[in-house]
Amino acid sequence: MLEEYLDLNGIKNEPYVIEHILWELEPKDIMESKFKKTEQGVDKRGEIKGYIFYIETMGEEPILFLMRHTAVEFGETIAQINDIPIELLSKSVEETKDRHYFGMYPISNDVKAWLKKELGVK
Repeated sequence: MLEEYLDLNGIKNEPYVIEHILWELEPKDIMESKFKKTEQGVDKRGEIKGYIFYIETMGEEPILFLMRHTAVEFGETIAQINDIPIELLSKSVEETKDRHYFGMYPISNDVKAWLKKELGVK
């Protein structure tokens, strides 16, 4: 467990983290049950291992976080990004409000583009 969160510069200094960001996953993807009953029996979702950005709205203003998720289903928030404009986060929450999961919102394409630019990801 980390004693304190990384910030944007901290993430920039962690090439392994940047390389393993799961840009297409959302909080709901990692929180859903690992097994689902189907007409054919039981399906097991694939392994999720990497880093996922999400926006939390529990405080007065939305905050952007980065979570580490391991193959053994352990999740830990490792970074808080305060450099992103609040307006961009608020717009993202509004755009993704139908996909929130327990107060965690997925990032919008605009937030994703901002992060990729800041992190030097193509």
